[in-house]
Amino acid sequence: MPLHLDTRLAHCGRPALNAESGPVNTPVVRTSTVRFQSIAAMQAQVGKRASGQPVSTYGRHGMDTQRALEQALCELEGGTRAWLTPSGLAAISLSLLALTAPGDHVLVTDSVYQPVRKLDAGHLARMGVQVGYFDPSTQPIEDCLQPHTRVVYVETPGSLLFEMIDLVPIVAICNARGISVVADNTWASGYWFNPLALGADISLMAGTKYIGGHSDLMQGVIVTQDAAHAAQLTKTYDALGLAVSPDEAYLALRGLRTLAVRMQQHQHNALAVAQWLAAHPKVERVYCPALATDPGNALWRRDFRGANGLLSVQFRDCSEARLFAIADALVLFDIGASWGGYESLVLPATCEKLSAHRSWHGAAGVLRLHVGLENCADLIADLEQAIAGVLGP
Repeated sequence: MPLHLDTRLAHCGRPALNAESGPVNTPVVRTSTVRFQSIAAMQAQVGKRASGQPVSTYGRHGMDTQRALEQALCELEGGTRAWLTPSGLAAISLSLLALTAPGDHVLVTDSVYQPVRKLDAGHLARMGVQVGYFDPSTQPIEDCLQPHTRVVYVETPGSLLFEMIDLVPIVAICNARGISVVADNTWASGYWFNPLALGADISLMAGTKYIGGHSDLMQGVIVTQDAAHAAQLTKTYDALGLAVSPDEAYLALRGLRTLAVRMQQHQHNALAVAQWLAAHPKVERVYCPALATDPGNALWRRDFRGANGLLSVQFRDCSEARLFAIADALVLFDIGASWGGYESLVLPATCEKLSAHRSWHGAAGVLRLHVGLENCADLIADLEQAIAGVLGP
């Protein structure tokens, strides 16, 4: 009988019993040097790593702790090979650097995580890699692809406004043309959605967010099923000298054990907050694909198994100064740029940041909320007092 994902997350990446006993969790294994029994054994390991296999010839490649996390992430995402990077942005950079060369073209959804644009302007352009942006909801991908397009990079839902993207036709068109599809899956973090199952070549995540779940580690994750992509990623990973400490790998592995219950509670709390905000007279719109009124709800229901703790809210007749004042007036929502931890967060997204989203039509921006694991009635009361204090009852 196939096991439920919740059960598999509780058991994957655990150490085998040694003789008749062993620890529940994989221990933290630290080393800089890997010893070998013989030159032949070392050469065999070097050959395996060159072919893309997850083995170590040096401490930078990781040991038992990192291997256990990679195994668990493959279980989560439905992949056969995983890489750990120092951050989510490092996972994005590694993927695009591994799959492109001077003269290539990369097509990116316009609602993407903003640092991707900085990577484009600061590094890819300097390397001779052209990057274009498109809105899948209004621009057919066929009209945006170039003869030299090598990668299509998507994030679903999008950042800040959480636009849903129909990955199925994008994958079909790209597969027919030999174009790699890379998907940022941080929003669902492998629990609610799996891009590889829909045909994407690479799925990546910021393990900093829901994988860790406690706002105490920085990590990125890349997962694939394809041997050719695995070889490219391993070669570039080694050339860049990337490494993740066993301590952070241990924290991420520990976070995976509670991912199921945390994601379900984040979804419950966020939907309660989103529904309350949607009914508030001072609210123009709530951006949350799990809401029945959201334009992306049908796609979300088709492809996703659930939602996370993120939503954005746009207020009626609200200036940027008032938007900031509401954020400042919140007590239970800390002001911070990240999300995915147990705590609730708020961050203003101004029109300047949102201008790259073709779907955005507003005057003062939005407040992005990450709804944490606090009691949702307390969070709603906090929002009520902050909105009333700035915009009136």
